[in-house]
Formats: sequence, C-alpha cells, structure tokens
Amino acid sequence: MLRRFLVIAIRRSSLVLLLICLGCVAQSGPPDVARKIERQVRSYYSIPSDVTVKVGAIVASKDLPGYDEVAVTIDQGGGRQKDYKFLVSRDRNTMLRLIKFDLTKDPYQEVRSKIDVTGRPVRGAKDAKVVIVDYDDFECPYCARMHQTLFPELLKEYGDRVAFIYKDYPLAEIHPWAIHAAVDANCLAAQNADAYWDFADQIHAKKPEIDREETSAARFDAIDKLTLLQGQKHNVDGAKLAACVKAQNDDAIRASMKEADDIGVDATPTLFVNGQKIDGVVPLSELRAALNDALKDAGQPVPLPVQAASAPGSN
Repeated sequence: MLRRFLVIAIRRSSLVLLLICLGCVAQSGPPDVARKIERQVRSYYSIPSDVTVKVGAIVASKDLPGYDEVAVTIDQGGGRQKDYKFLVSRDRNTMLRLIKFDLTKDPYQEVRSKIDVTGRPVRGAKDAKVVIVDYDDFECPYCARMHQTLFPELLKEYGDRVAFIYKDYPLAEIHPWAIHAAVDANCLAAQNADAYWDFADQIHAKKPEIDREETSAARFDAIDKLTLLQGQKHNVDGAKLAACVKAQNDDAIRASMKEADDIGVDATPTLFVNGQKIDGVVPLSELRAALNDALKDAGQPVPLPVQAASAPGSN
C-alpha cells in the first residue's frame, strides 16, 4: 500500500515545485506547525490514518533564501518508509516541495547497480550495451504472455544489439510450484545456458498441463521430468543435474526475491531496460519504444521499424 502512496507522491511532485498552504495563522508554535504539515501531507498524498507521518525538526534551508526546511517521513512499519524534504516559509504560512535533479547523473544507474546479473543465462547479444532484466515467475500466466512477446518477437528484432536476462521472483503465496520450477531452471543454468532458456520456453508453454496434475507432488514430478529431459537434450552431467533437482536448494531464488523487493518489484512480470522499470504486460509498442530510447541513449543504432503485414488480397 505504501508503494501506491509513494508513486502518487512522485507523480504529483514531478511538477518540480509544489505549493501547499499551511493555513492563515502566522507564527504558529512548533507543535501546531508540525500538525499542520502532517495534515497537509496526509491530505495531498491521500495517506490513511494507519500509516505514520513523522514531521522532523525545522532547520534553516540551504537551497532557498527566506525558507527553512523540514523532513517528513511516511512510515508503514516493517522498515517500509520514505523520506521527503519540504521548504517552510519563515512566517510558517507556506510550504514548498522542491525537487532537485542532478543532470550529470544517469537516473537509472542506482537501480541498475543493485541488479546482480552475474552468471545469469543471456539471450541475444551478450556484450550488449542495452540489457533487459525480467523478474519472472514460471507459474504466472502474465509472465507467460510476456515471455511469448519477448521470445521470439523482440529477440528477432533486437537480439543482435540487446541482452535478455531473467531473474527469479516467484510469488509463492499464490503460485505453489513456482519456486520449485525456478530451482530446477537454475540447476540447468548452472551447466548450460541454452538448456535454461529451452526450459523457460517449455515451462511457460506447459503451465496449463502442469496445473492439471491432481496433486502438488505430481506437479513437482512433471516439472522435474521436463528439467531432466532438457538436461539430456543438451548433454549436461545427468547425475549432477539430478542431485541439484533433488536437493531443491532455493537460496539463490530467495536472494533474487530480496533483490527484487529492494528495487521496488512487487508483481510479475517486471522488466528493467537499462534500469528503467516497466510494470506488467505492456503493449509491444511500449517495449519497442523503451528499447529504442535505451539504444539511442547508449549511442547504438535502432532497428528499422517492423513493417505491418499486407492485408489479404492487397497488392
């Protein structure tokens, strides 16, 4: 829920300068001013009463003459909080939200630096300057739709200049076999990247079949059989693969999930194009636009536009 409030806050703050009236009583005492600030912030950002809004001390501003500044923390508990800085006029009648942008920095670099793709299987151009990272759930039907869009559609168009990488974000609360499938996929990835990608293709395509199995054990068995078949197809070490599948060590999966949580992932699929976040199953045109922008930013050529197929009977 807090994330929704913060998204609203960011969108509204994108005007760069936000003016909030604190009321008509000048020179209010600090407790009164703090309460006014809290009420204005709650109202403007639609924050319910069960979320804590903490107003810090008012100190002299270094950014705007004639104003002081105050930090406001929106805290939902459990470590989920966000800090905002506001400017308050000396007469305590007006509050501003001033957003400063450092134009010398890549706005997506911080997120990109938190995504660890070390050792992950890559499709497309392995040395590409544009990287798509997809936090995927093998049991998620929307992920299956996104997978079908990425492969083969976008791979055909961009595969010689873009790298595609999957990371794990199984929603175990609603997808009971997703972690098991992710562990099996990583067992394949440890030996052969192509085996991993073939498994990803198969598991997304065969989700309905796996779901038709009557018991959890039967679903796990079906996933394991698919994994071992991919191992045979790609001539991996069968004994090593079988031992990995049997062990079901999910440490790497949990680490990937925590990483995703830390960068704001809360649903699947969630993509990052050179650090720029794309939520959910979006139109193909939106994905193309994001990739084209990233290629231009990286100084790379953009593929020629895809020509629409001719209508039946047309010349």
